[in-house]
Amino acid sequence: MTQRRLDDEDPDDFPEWVDRIKNNVAGEVRRRRKEMGWSAQRLADRCEELGHPIPRNVIANLESGRRANLPLVDVMVLAAALYTSPICLIFPVGYVEETQELPFQYLVPTWDAMRKFTAEESSGDNDAGLIPEFNRHASLVRIIEAALYEAERTGFAAKTATTPAQREEAERKRDHYARQAEDAKRELYSLRWEIRDEGATPPDLPPALADIDPPDTGTDEEDDI
Repeated sequence: MTQRRLDDEDPDDFPEWVDRIKNNVAGEVRRRRKEMGWSAQRLADRCEELGHPIPRNVIANLESGRRANLPLVDVMVLAAALYTSPICLIFPVGYVEETQELPFQYLVPTWDAMRKFTAEESSGDNDAGLIPEFNRHASLVRIIEAALYEAERTGFAAKTATTPAQREEAERKRDHYARQAEDAKRELYSLRWEIRDEGATPPDLPPALADIDPPDTGTDEEDDI
């Protein structure tokens, strides 16, 4: 489903932006359905199982390009039914070479369009919301969990070492990972307060990292009761 560039052909030869996005979704729905060996009816049945029926004829019309509209809720359910994510249907990276981000724009690599859509790549003055902060939050949690695991593992190695040299090396590694975990914890603590300062709620922490947040002492209103 490789698409041509706008500057290679007469603009009138190209579908409108809405049609192009629908074609992206339709092509990927058809590709994934066939890859899974499903009929259109099997896909329709799966959508119904998920709680949002999409009849077989609607799926057939979508895949053939006859469907006039494509609600976002349908994209979400079709993606879940096909065991993928909605973004993979809208921007089929690797299967559609280029696409348009908005009407009257030149074609861009689908990978670039997808990254801008998900705010993984900044686009001019567009506000990415708290997505960068939440991404950093997830990264710090992974760093801390990995460092704590390694600190525990090397700590055990230090206790069971059979020579002074082995024990010293294991203790050095244990201390290194412990410091790494503490540094990342401090950064995560600050990041969570920054998110709260924006009036937002930070992500939940895994039980092992519950000590990063101070205990909830209640609001001023509760104190007055």
